[in-house]
Amino acid sequence: MMPAKQAEELILNLVEPLGAEDVELRSTRDRILATAVTSHLDFPHWDNSAMDGYAVRFEDVKSASAETPAVLEIVEEIPAGYQPQKSVLSGQAARILTGSVMPQGADTIVIQEETKREGGQVLILKSPAEPQAFVRHRGAFYQAGSLLLPAGLALKAPEIAVLAAAQCNQVCVYRRPRVAILSTGSELVTPDRPLQPGQIVDSNQYALAALVEQMGGEAIPLGIVADQPEALKAAIAHAVSISDVVLSSGGVSVGDYDYVDRILAELGAQIHIRAVAVRPGKPLTVATFPNVIYFGLPGNPVSALVTFWRFVQPALRKLSGWPHGWESTFVQAKTRQDLRSDGKRESYLWGQLHLVNGLYEFSLTTGSYSSGNLINLAGTNCLGMISIGQTQITAGDALQVLQT
Repeated sequence: MMPAKQAEELILNLVEPLGAEDVELRSTRDRILATAVTSHLDFPHWDNSAMDGYAVRFEDVKSASAETPAVLEIVEEIPAGYQPQKSVLSGQAARILTGSVMPQGADTIVIQEETKREGGQVLILKSPAEPQAFVRHRGAFYQAGSLLLPAGLALKAPEIAVLAAAQCNQVCVYRRPRVAILSTGSELVTPDRPLQPGQIVDSNQYALAALVEQMGGEAIPLGIVADQPEALKAAIAHAVSISDVVLSSGGVSVGDYDYVDRILAELGAQIHIRAVAVRPGKPLTVATFPNVIYFGLPGNPVSALVTFWRFVQPALRKLSGWPHGWESTFVQAKTRQDLRSDGKRESYLWGQLHLVNGLYEFSLTTGSYSSGNLINLAGTNCLGMISIGQTQITAGDALQVLQT
């Protein structure tokens, strides 16, 4: 059995980011920039007002006060989206709104709360603190031609807003991993079928597809394959031909009907991992075909999810173009209950992670605690880890926790 950390490192060395593609701006959420972005525009695009008020010459208003206001002639009104037609000369002002273009001659904004309008004139009741007050200058935020967004950046709402403002209608991003998913086992049925004695509903197909899509990948569910070698061989060959990653669940242990490893070898795969020293999830197969990585996950639904979070998720991060931080990230938390393990394998206990007064606390899920109990996974958000050789963590002590 390979230690978990060694298995993760091996898996990450087997994958590289996928190629890039140009996509429409609206389709870039959660994608990773493949190339750096620059813009031909300055931000702001022109000198403009940061407030509603009056564009003036500082020299005309520097001594203004409520007792001795500066009286200026209003020569123009400048709403947003309007190009000023007149220059502001000495003794003049232009009415201006937030975001509007600064007129020639003016160098300062007096906010409207510090003015009083009388017909075609405005009384300035308070001197601005300094010249250029409330003026946003062209290029103050960003200068055309310089780096706008770096490659490797995950695109969320703020980054997409920046791209839109820069008129980037097509964006070069890393391709989303195509992940084929199949479930093995003659006992499995789909959720819409009535159960017969001995049958089990295939929940793995749905859970794994949701996790893949949550990671930004493209899930390709291929359904259930019976424990028949030729059918399984054809299904795996098809999955490999249409994907970057294949996830199968079941058929990787040492039972009489566990055919996956044998079939992978027959298809020419190189098998790198056959088992990992973790609980739950020991029977894990990792293999490679040219340009495809194959994960044979355990059939037990809890084990399938745990091995996805621990080993598949880091690989999907790297394939998706994350520049770093692919590895599983653990945080330290204080456990609220006593935790136990046999110490023979790295053990994962699912539960809830709480932030209390700035510190994390881990609470074990309620109900019957078993790797066969899928039900009490609902509502959990983390996996507490007990290391190899450690048999107990006492309530109040620290442990490492993987957020899921």
